[in-house]
Amino acid sequence: MSLIYNNTTVVPGKLELLAAWLPGQPWYTGTDSPRLTKAGGFRLDDPAGEVGIEFMVVTDESTGRPVTYHVPLSYRAAPLDLAAAGLIGTMEHGVLGRRWAYDGLADPVLVNALLALVQGEADPQAQSVSDTPDRSVHAHCGAVRLTVAGPTRGTDVPVAGGDYRAVLRVVRVLTPGDTPPTIGHVMAGWQRLDNSEVRGCFAVVMPV
Repeated sequence: MSLIYNNTTVVPGKLELLAAWLPGQPWYTGTDSPRLTKAGGFRLDDPAGEVGIEFMVVTDESTGRPVTYHVPLSYRAAPLDLAAAGLIGTMEHGVLGRRWAYDGLADPVLVNALLALVQGEADPQAQSVSDTPDRSVHAHCGAVRLTVAGPTRGTDVPVAGGDYRAVLRVVRVLTPGDTPPTIGHVMAGWQRLDNSEVRGCFAVVMPV
């Protein structure tokens, strides 16, 4: 289960790392100087207990019109060469030491954990409380058993089950609303700047 260290330091902070990284992403619509507020998220467990997995939600006010982004993050104790292009940065954790933070779509551990969540094989965990399931996160998938079938392309992970082909698409820009018509999905909530709570789609499985 997720073990969260709330009473320690992380330097630089996650929002600081993201503020430097976001302007280089093709789906980011803000300015070169993001103004970020943490808006929510949840975690998943790595079955091997080695990789931290977090699905972070941040809201950017840099343009005067708030836009909310979903950033899957993986945290590792050593660099992962195959995910080098997805490196967001390094930070010094007061308990765990140096940590390498990656865009989670570049990290196979996070990708497989997300697919497991969609298929009901992983339990979402609270973002900031240890050993606490997050029952507000809802996932659904059809009867086909899916596995990762290739490298991530942009926001899409190719998945397959037998002769069936689909993509697991991570939603980067979040909008409140109902579940779209898809094979599978992950729905979760976040907090607006006025403290109201909304829900939307964080990931979908779509046929190709």
